Formats: sequence, C-alpha cells, structure tokens
Amino acid sequence: MAAPKFAPVPAVEAVRTYESPDSVPASWSPDRPGEIQGRQPSGSQLGYQGPDQGYALTLAERLRPTLQVPAGESANDAVRGCLNIALRRASLFGRAPVVHDLTIAFTIWGWLDPKPSAALVARRRELFEGVSHTTQHYTEGRHIADLVPESTLRLTPQQATHSYPDNWRQLTGA
Repeated sequence: MAAPKFAPVPAVEAVRTYESPDSVPASWSPDRPGEIQGRQPSGSQLGYQGPDQGYALTLAERLRPTLQVPAGESANDAVRGCLNIALRRASLFGRAPVVHDLTIAFTIWGWLDPKPSAALVARRRELFEGVSHTTQHYTEGRHIADLVPESTLRLTPQQATHSYPDNWRQLTGA
C-alpha cells in the first residue's frame, strides 16, 4: 500500500507514492441490446414506468384495512384500479411509489369515505368491476388510470381530501 511522503520509513527502503495504473478502462456506455436509448416508450398498453413499482403492492396491503368497501364491490378491484393511478402518479414524479400516491387514488374514488355519494358508487362499480382479474381486464385498469387528469395527480393528499367530496368528477375525470 502506498504511504504519504511525510510518513516515516526506514532509511534503507525507497519511499512509496501513488502511481497511476498502466491502462485506464474505457467508460461505461449503454450498448447492451435491451438498453433503452432516451426516454421510456409510451403508448397504448405500455403503462407508466418507474423504479421499484412492486413496492406499491406492499403499500396497498397496508392500506387495505382502511378501505370502505360496501356490499357488491370488491376490495381487490379497488386496490388493483387504484394501484394503476398510484403508479402513474409516481412515474409522473420519476420516483418509486409512496403511500401518498395510493392515498390520493383511494381518496378521489371514495374508497376511504364511509358514505360516498350514490353517483360515485355507481360510476365506481361500472369502472372497477372485475379489474382485479389482470389477465383479462388489463385494459380496463389502464382506462381507470388514464381517466384521472394530470392536475389531480399533482395534488397533495390534503388538497385531494379537501376537494374530494364536492369535486370527485373533476378529480377522477369520470
């Protein structure tokens, strides 16, 4: 190991200092076949990409006990439909999902409200029914996420909660 010049060494030994390696490796470049050049692709059936999206499933399971699911609706459908919204919101900010992404999604669709309006429940049933069966209903789940305006996704949880009861149609795009 090299030692600084001021470190004491025996008189019979030569002083060792830093030396550059004989060759410097080339810098890394994205040249693998599957490497994406530029931004993530977007379009029909491609979803909204972002880091660590699977963590949203853990967050959703933690929030599941707080969901207000009336008879005739499914908590699984609520979670699956709102996961799509939460992942879209997280990717909008270029980060992994956080609990606020799911909170906003559940709030605007009334899943945290013990007494949502009848019109909201009717619209929710129409859109969310069967969405948890992802292999057959992927398109319907994507449709729920695509309905929500970007302005809603940019709200804070407090702003969404404050706007929800009166403006659920504008918040959801439904």
